[in-house]
Amino acid sequence: MCVALVVGNMIGSGVYMLPASLAPYGWNAVVGWILTITGALCLAFVFARLAKSFPKAGGPYAYTQEAFGPTAGFMVAWSYWISLWVGNAAIATGTVSYLSVFFPRIATIPGLHAAITVALVWALTALNCYGARSAGRLQVVTTVLKLIPLLAVMVLAFVVLTRTGAATVTPLHLSDLTPVGITSAATLTLWALLGLESATVPAEKVHDPARTIPRATLVGTAFTGVIYLVVCSAVVLLTPPDVLKGSNAPFADFVGLHGGGDARLALAGFAAISAFGALNGWVLLQGELPYAMAKGGVFPAFLAKTSKRGTPVRAHILSSALLTGLVMLNYAKSMAELFTFIALLATAASLFAYLFCALAALRLQMRGRMDASVALTVVAIIAAVYSAWTLYGAGGQATLWGVVLLLAGLPIHLLMKRVAVLDAPE
Repeated sequence: MCVALVVGNMIGSGVYMLPASLAPYGWNAVVGWILTITGALCLAFVFARLAKSFPKAGGPYAYTQEAFGPTAGFMVAWSYWISLWVGNAAIATGTVSYLSVFFPRIATIPGLHAAITVALVWALTALNCYGARSAGRLQVVTTVLKLIPLLAVMVLAFVVLTRTGAATVTPLHLSDLTPVGITSAATLTLWALLGLESATVPAEKVHDPARTIPRATLVGTAFTGVIYLVVCSAVVLLTPPDVLKGSNAPFADFVGLHGGGDARLALAGFAAISAFGALNGWVLLQGELPYAMAKGGVFPAFLAKTSKRGTPVRAHILSSALLTGLVMLNYAKSMAELFTFIALLATAASLFAYLFCALAALRLQMRGRMDASVALTVVAIIAAVYSAWTLYGAGGQATLWGVVLLLAGLPIHLLMKRVAVLDAPE
């Protein structure tokens, strides 16, 4: 079940939209995927060892607080929450992009895709506010359908290669491989692997978490990474860049090019369902995380209030309101442009949490709070360097937005500390 949580949270709209963003990079994207999977496995190993040493709920927030104290823990919780609602904007955009295959006017009428994206988010917010059980039933149905289009693309790519050989593959020229291209591609590909830490968050509900969570984190990350490498590389290298660039449904266009129009529609339908299911699960988290932090006294207390059904309605409404603002501020962008920008922003926000967790593993070893080993030290250093490198690769605009959103949490943290002091018994 923990492996399913990791894989299910990673497989959403990211893989279905990424080929359009990666099209300009060609073989740089393949190298980027390899580096991303390597970095993600290093991060997964760090999370696995942290979870084994500290099998408590909270994931990145809990580990950072153990190593660096409450202020750093708050900043990581804040950045992780930002990555949730920002990432949900990208997932919702991906869902609507594939719906445009069936309703082309979504892509042609200015601002319509943004309006539908926002409507979709609020519909799922309402469902999650109604109750987690209703959201869970929907999640089971959509999760079953996630792997079908990915397997279909893998089979079609194999058929194309068998029929045409290397003739349809984008030729590899070593001169085309550049550090800038690889770095940019690696940052984009990490978006599809965000969520590798998912099994660490509900640790208190996992049987034998010290053993189960590390295994699930590593197995889930490796399994998803291999699928992504094969599927995305096949789409990018077997489709002319002009077809993919700016495409609102790159997987569907790949299937339409090599398999026919009916197959294209079927693929688009499955992709939209997969993205919709992922969005449902992440909308649940974007409400539950601030609720849990508020219960712990980290976020404002009004977010800890629940409805009669026991759902954190206020936390859900706040997260979705911020998501709505982000989408509407960028409504003029095309769906492909909007997805790329928001994916980079969500990745940048997540990387702050990943970087702190890698540094936490190093610090906790030095302080004797967890078992030290040469392997963990080396891997944690690699994970920290990888996180910093990928943060650089996100580009100035996304990183600047990420820093601004991160710093916006400082006044709230200072206010919470002041309230705690005033409420403390004399």
